[in-house]
Amino acid sequence: MRMITIAVIFIGVTTFFVIKPGIAPHVIRSTAQRLHRLILNDQPNIEFKNVAAKVGIDFKHFNGTRTNQIPEDMGSGAAWLDYDKDGWQDLFVSNISGPLTLSKEEVQQSPAHSRLYHNNGDGSFTDVTEKAGVAWHGYGMGVSAGDYNNDGWPDLFLANRGHNVLYKNNGDGTFTDRTKDAGLYDFEGFWSDGRWGDYDRDGNLDLYVTGYVKYQKMSGGDFKLSRANRLVPVMLSPEAFHAVPNLLFHNNGDGTFTENSLKAEVMNTGGRSLSSSWCDYNNDRWPDLLIANDVGQNKLYINRKNGTFLDVKSPSYKMQSRGSMGIAVGDVDEDLDMDVYITNWFNEKNDFFINQTNRISGEQLYHFIDATDPYGVGKPSIKMIAWGTGFYDFDNDTQLDLFITNGSTNPQEQDSTKLVTMPNQFYWNKGFNKGFTDMTAACGNDLSKKIVGRGAAFADYDNDGDVDIFVVNHGGKGILFQNNGGNKKNWLEVALEGTQSNRSAIGARLRLSIGDHTYIREIGAQSSYLSQNSLTEHFGLGDYQNIDSLVVQWPSGSTQQFTDLPVNKIINIKEGEKPISMNNYQ
Repeated sequence: MRMITIAVIFIGVTTFFVIKPGIAPHVIRSTAQRLHRLILNDQPNIEFKNVAAKVGIDFKHFNGTRTNQIPEDMGSGAAWLDYDKDGWQDLFVSNISGPLTLSKEEVQQSPAHSRLYHNNGDGSFTDVTEKAGVAWHGYGMGVSAGDYNNDGWPDLFLANRGHNVLYKNNGDGTFTDRTKDAGLYDFEGFWSDGRWGDYDRDGNLDLYVTGYVKYQKMSGGDFKLSRANRLVPVMLSPEAFHAVPNLLFHNNGDGTFTENSLKAEVMNTGGRSLSSSWCDYNNDRWPDLLIANDVGQNKLYINRKNGTFLDVKSPSYKMQSRGSMGIAVGDVDEDLDMDVYITNWFNEKNDFFINQTNRISGEQLYHFIDATDPYGVGKPSIKMIAWGTGFYDFDNDTQLDLFITNGSTNPQEQDSTKLVTMPNQFYWNKGFNKGFTDMTAACGNDLSKKIVGRGAAFADYDNDGDVDIFVVNHGGKGILFQNNGGNKKNWLEVALEGTQSNRSAIGARLRLSIGDHTYIREIGAQSSYLSQNSLTEHFGLGDYQNIDSLVVQWPSGSTQQFTDLPVNKIINIKEGEKPISMNNYQ
């Protein structure tokens, strides 16, 4: 996706520096300078240490020997949620039981199944999968958490190849499969992910499910020239299969859903979709829908506020077909609208788009500018196959940084049963409109170690004021990157609970003002890849000791403003009530 707009006149990257007030002159530099950014002397001292084994997360992805078929290789994801409401983020991880050659009985007997880890609050986790009743076996892709029935307990949705699964949280540490009762069972296919969002703002969470391909096994001797000009088995090429239309399940408010994608005009029939993001991209307080498509044009659907969406197309620029996987969303340039980063396939570069909504007048004008190379996140991604991603302020300096996990779908030349490994990447935000620096090498050996990355989920799991990352390592052990050194500056974390809005507060917009700066976050907007981040939002405050104001724009339409909030705390806010300041549980 190179541009999303319905403007008649094409505005190029050069214009970006003219119409974007506040862009520093040093951003405009030669191509060589823009693409080769060196680690700076003022770099933060952050180390990401893999502590999964130490804290009791013994997750292992995939069991057995892969047979070079695409459903074996695309998953899986993870989700952070506080399922027991004790103030600590728990972890659910989806899984693939093994190769497609397994019988139904072998799938059920596989040790590779979904896992739920309870956060004990002391830095350790306990596997409670069996007790909770969520040991799902099969070909798992995405996972997301949201309180679909507004009973105060977060539920789980699993997107799979085959039937999807809806687990209702019973509020006693257990879950019940309500897929059939909710009306979600009769949709069999190759589903990649599900995103919760209240698109009609009726107080009930709706669900958008992305479909991938109509997969059927082909002859093992067939090969196809990949986009990287390499012969790969045709069973690994998404271009060899027809796309699956996406699904929009409207929440009826009684525990059931009605599939509504055709009426709402969001089927995305040619997509091969892998990720989607509910987010208010045009600042009208209604959730819009962004879709990352593999081998196809990405889509932006603008909410018409009447139950339907406008497919935003560009008459002046043809969007390229790309292999898009993950989505990161955040206001990187601090102009109070949401920018977008999309991860892509080998030799395509990842894309970074600056949202121009607040810079261009016109009620029906939505415009994104390709700022990939000026911000320094283009060339370092060219040789990567990128998946899970997220914008977070990892060092609490107020600026949104960027993480990407990489890993190939191509088999190793010396052993075709194994996939090519790649390093993760960490980009440090150098400051207001100065771009990013690839600082992977400075973040410790664990982060740069080559893996087959897929889903990535972000949360402050140890409640110490900085953001940690869980990564699904295809065919290997799960990785929990503990952020060491990221909380040397001040911070604030905000957990919301809706009353008139949906209980999860997904879609709520936060505006935090300190000094001359205002920073925004939107609950649930970042979708990473097949994964869901903690719904507790994190703000780095730098050296600021005082918060001037925090404004909460609820999905119901109400607005609350708070002042004199403490720093280095977790704040719980219930819609319509005063905030409760919690200690950081240390």
